[in-house]
Amino acid sequence: MPSNVEIKARVSNATRLAERASQLSQSEGTVIRQQDTFFNCSTGRLKLRNLMDGSGQLIFYERPDCDGPKVSNYSLSTTQDPEGLRTVLADSLGVKGEVRKERRLFLVGQTRVHLDSVEGLGHYMELEVVLREDQGPEEGEAIARSLMKELGVGDDSLVTGAYVDLLLEDKIT
Repeated sequence: MPSNVEIKARVSNATRLAERASQLSQSEGTVIRQQDTFFNCSTGRLKLRNLMDGSGQLIFYERPDCDGPKVSNYSLSTTQDPEGLRTVLADSLGVKGEVRKERRLFLVGQTRVHLDSVEGLGHYMELEVVLREDQGPEEGEAIARSLMKELGVGDDSLVTGAYVDLLLEDKIT
């Protein structure tokens, strides 16, 4: 199962973070609209990502809910019928929640830097250090920590869980 080291953080100044990410990636980034539907499952998380262009990805992943860098193991399958697949999964498993976001993706080395504008939550940043087979989680964590510093992201901005968890917490409180 492929794995990466991830961090998620709140962003107070999205413009400044985008400028830093643009400098590091030497690109303006790619804007991607996404709608993620999370389904009930007994372990990990199962989501269908609708890429809003007639394609999608079914993604299962497991990672601890803690702040700071964490290892995420995942498996992914693509689909050309995200709406049809959503209907089948919703009918069979039930929907846990939905997340709509606009993502600006930057590539810095082996790391995907996401600047996300999440409907109902605001601005966040994710780092996904895609681990090679010869790399351990410690090396991925070191890369993530170094990139956090370069982007000006402090430990006090880190959050736990997935966007869907943050949205569901807001509904409860």
